[in-house]
Amino acid sequence: HRLILQVHKTFPSCTHNMIHLLKHLIFWRKNSEDKAPEAHEYDYDLVTIGGGSGGVRASRFAAVNAGKKVAVIELPFDPLSSATSGGLGGTCVIRGCVPKKLFVFGSGYQHDFQDARGFGWEFSEPKLDWKVLQAKKHSEIARLNGIYGSMLSNAKVASIVGSGKLLDNHTVQVTAPDGSVSNVTAAHILIATGGTANKLNIPGAELGITSDEALIIDEVPKKVVVLGGGFIAVEFAGIFNASGTETHIVYRQPTPLRGFDEDVRNAVGENLTKRGVHVHASTNPVKIEKMASGKLSLTLDAGEPIVECDIVMFATGRSPNTNRPDLGLKEVGVELNKDGAVKVDEFSRTTVDCVWAVGDVTNRINLTPVALMEGGAFVATCFQSNPTKPDYHYVPSAVFCQPPVGTVGMTEEEVIKKGMCCDVYVSSFKPMKAALSGRDEKYLLKMIVDVPTDKVVGIHMVGADSSEIMQGFGVALKCGCTKKQLDSTVGIHPSSAEEFVTMRTPTRRVGKL
Repeated sequence: HRLILQVHKTFPSCTHNMIHLLKHLIFWRKNSEDKAPEAHEYDYDLVTIGGGSGGVRASRFAAVNAGKKVAVIELPFDPLSSATSGGLGGTCVIRGCVPKKLFVFGSGYQHDFQDARGFGWEFSEPKLDWKVLQAKKHSEIARLNGIYGSMLSNAKVASIVGSGKLLDNHTVQVTAPDGSVSNVTAAHILIATGGTANKLNIPGAELGITSDEALIIDEVPKKVVVLGGGFIAVEFAGIFNASGTETHIVYRQPTPLRGFDEDVRNAVGENLTKRGVHVHASTNPVKIEKMASGKLSLTLDAGEPIVECDIVMFATGRSPNTNRPDLGLKEVGVELNKDGAVKVDEFSRTTVDCVWAVGDVTNRINLTPVALMEGGAFVATCFQSNPTKPDYHYVPSAVFCQPPVGTVGMTEEEVIKKGMCCDVYVSSFKPMKAALSGRDEKYLLKMIVDVPTDKVVGIHMVGADSSEIMQGFGVALKCGCTKKQLDSTVGIHPSSAEEFVTMRTPTRRVGKL
């Protein structure tokens, strides 16, 4: 840094590109002076601990794009994760995004059947065979687990089944499923072990389950309580409710989805109630007890207990997985932050030379596509002499509640906090389908525009297909889309998305110029 400042002072006409090149050269020098001896002295150029989205992406790219010798260490496949089980594909494929979305699809037909009657369809009451859905879901995640294995094999990446523990910054101890132990060495080690579901520290917590177990239950429960107000909580509340279960959701905030735009939070809370979920807002669980009937009772800090529950599900956040099983991080000096996440710099380097980390274990933005991006950036930095920081600006995301949420960019609360002057456009309306179905539900579309630059800095939607719609707007905001450009765009009619290009009058202005 001092060298760059001195160059700029001595040669004031030095161009931005020259300064940028100098930064790259300095980074390359620092990287090349790593304490690792030459790669041929090791078994591998890279050993990755964790075969989820980020780990597999990084390993494949390092092998195929950078020509490196790579191995991935991952626990044996099982739908339920533990200290001895996991599987290639990780949380997203085996016990997260994919099986959850399949259950959203499966349960969502209930609402489609209800809406169909408004369009003249007549039929006897449909019934969900949960065992069929569960079996087909399991077949699909097993298929995807196999595909991940094939992707590694096709990339000439060695797949090592077992758990990995760092002995030093170039040595990983592998414990195989049969208990046998061996060591592998590598010039670089990548930690990509993801996260694990949390339970609240309340009496009787051991009687509850998490989303892991919820995805493998054998039959539809008659009565469920979901604890939490985040995206996993509202998604599973929707799944259980649409599957015919009496569903309660308990969260401590007045509205769900803390951190999302306030209008979005209000809309999701209203939709939960309108679709039949029993909402216990501004409420905390106190204890879980087993009743004489064998069912569960949940005591709350407000209102009557919820009794005769088949399941109490914790959806109360996730923690970085740095100790299940023990990764040996503390012993080799890899520092963790206050949340227990692996501490990394902006290039995903840990506090120990030649040890890197990507994905949920670093607790940056815990989304599968972000882990993929971080894995690619790591390979570019570590092996391709192209220092690359993951770019977290305008990361789109979705919540697959029913109806779903799609969002990209800043919330209204964030622009106010930053002191920005923004025009806020809000449209809430009954979708065309509801005209005949009779469903009492509104869509929400919201846009936030920075007044001085006319740039669109936030777009949010609650309504059918919002996740699909938001992917396109993610590209637009990444490209610096302006309100004028949206105004000049021809809409697709009739559609809900066309509202985004027909908003002309701001609902309100926040901040001052």
